[in-house]
Amino acid sequence: MGPWTLAYHVFGVEKFLLMSIDDPEMTKRALDKLKEISVIFGEAQIAAGADVLTFPDHATGDLVSGEYYKRFLLELHQEMAERLNVPLILHICGYTLDRLDYIGQSGMASFHFDSKNDPAEAVKIADGKIGLVGNINNPVTLYSKGPEEVRNEVNKCLDAGVDMIAPECAIPLATRLENLMEIPKAVREWTARN
Repeated sequence: MGPWTLAYHVFGVEKFLLMSIDDPEMTKRALDKLKEISVIFGEAQIAAGADVLTFPDHATGDLVSGEYYKRFLLELHQEMAERLNVPLILHICGYTLDRLDYIGQSGMASFHFDSKNDPAEAVKIADGKIGLVGNINNPVTLYSKGPEEVRNEVNKCLDAGVDMIAPECAIPLATRLENLMEIPKAVREWTARN
């Protein structure tokens, strides 16, 4: 987990968000300390053989502005990317197009993004500065629909230029296997056509 998500767990979401308004300097100090936990955990994963790391760091547009990412997280993520010697994938749930330009400056290899974001717009904003991973909808498409709808979303993402197709976040446990298997199948079919 990244420092922002760790702060939600340490302080509680509401208390931490209020602290970010009432005492931005204390918030920055707390995030800097929590960043060290993220780095130590990442180093342990690398030592155990991980060749890529994913960091969920939920500074989502559902809770904070894109400027919050710039003010509180951009430099921390740049430092994490510099210190951890494997490709890093940043994950933030929810709407993130308003901070994607900053995320592209983070030094992370890729950004795993939510279906609340239009893939074509995300590709346009990322402009090759960061790889994009996602953004197949979990609750509506993967869980509630069928393979045809999954294939349509995969094609939409690939047509837009998303680098790696994946579910947007945590997959519901009762998701039908045929829907999950449709993702790589649709990618192979799209690749063969293009």
